[in-house]
Amino acid sequence: MGNFRIIHADIYTPLGNEAVKGTAMGRLHSIKDGEVEITDGIISYVGPTRSDVDSPAVDAMGRVVLPGFVDSHTHLVFGGYRPEEFMWRMRGDSYMSIMERGGGIVNTMKATREASSDELEEKTRRFIDRMAEMGVTTVEGKSGYGLDVETEMKQLEVMERINNDPERKVDIATTYLGAHAVPPEYKDRAEEYIDMMINDVLPEVKKRSLAENCDVFCEKGVFSVEQSRRLLNAAMRLGFGIKIHADEIVTTGGAELAGELKALSADHLLHASDNGIKAMADNGVVATLLPLTAFTLREPYARGREMIDSGCAVALATDLNPGSCCSGSIPLTFALACIYMGLSVEEAITAMTLNGAAAIGCAASIGSIETGKLGDLVMLDSDTPAILPYYTGMNSVAMTVKRGKVTYRNN
Repeated sequence: MGNFRIIHADIYTPLGNEAVKGTAMGRLHSIKDGEVEITDGIISYVGPTRSDVDSPAVDAMGRVVLPGFVDSHTHLVFGGYRPEEFMWRMRGDSYMSIMERGGGIVNTMKATREASSDELEEKTRRFIDRMAEMGVTTVEGKSGYGLDVETEMKQLEVMERINNDPERKVDIATTYLGAHAVPPEYKDRAEEYIDMMINDVLPEVKKRSLAENCDVFCEKGVFSVEQSRRLLNAAMRLGFGIKIHADEIVTTGGAELAGELKALSADHLLHASDNGIKAMADNGVVATLLPLTAFTLREPYARGREMIDSGCAVALATDLNPGSCCSGSIPLTFALACIYMGLSVEEAITAMTLNGAAAIGCAASIGSIETGKLGDLVMLDSDTPAILPYYTGMNSVAMTVKRGKVTYRNN
């Protein structure tokens, strides 16, 4: 793979191999006039720009260099779109009322079951190209739009094929989310559906190494706390990392369950209770916040400022999906987090890098600019990281580097 060097950079990065908690999220390590060298895809030097090294280099000319962004919650493999449901929400229909009349996840389930693997892969690669342009070097991808064995496997296999492509621009951390909804064929038989996932699907996914983590939509009208606990305990016994869609629509106790099980992350958390926030902080659960979804649903934002001040490790992600949030905008995510959720720029950077990596179980290899980690970088077209929320909703990325290879350059 060879060497890649970037010199005369203003480097900002969190440090470590685990999530940063509480107000420490706002303390980034910085190097003025810095250099990063990547050898065979791995960072081999971080420090001041060296004058005694004679090898080709990209001159950052004082621009900001950050770790590659980690988008730690997306549903990027799906069939069809649902713009009509977006318009229904604009006129005041609730997310749950749309689900109750056959919209929502079940709508996309039908389109995903009908789509071929090639169609899904082509669409996913288009999303990945756009992600690389916005500085993303690792993305979490969930299944969950098949809700049967065949289609769930199809989604996971699409992500596996992309990960096996040496020319890929973004790595995908895969998550099995069969418990995204109860499929029509199991109507009023949620317990039997969970049995099927535990007995038939999870062992096969594990055997074929198709997913690293397991997730569940713990929500009123979807899966209860007890049902979620049963599935996630089974997943843990098989060696999966666990994640929870928690307290998105109403307060259900999902954040408390995440703390009880010491999950990698609890996600959404728009209605997380004070006890839930404490449970996450006390048990090392990353609170993954998705401000784009709150924005598009016109819901109150998760209490990001309070979570950080309470000692939580907070991550940010886009929640790209065909229903509640058809957006993967990293720039708008930064802006909403800082403007409406009260995060500082430094906290938002930590949330979108090292803490995002921890939320998918990858903090030992990505999320910070340190020797021994993957050579994933993003250079901004600015000499200040404040450009991220300040250039509101606009892309400030000048270059994205994945494993020492330039995947995007804005000349």
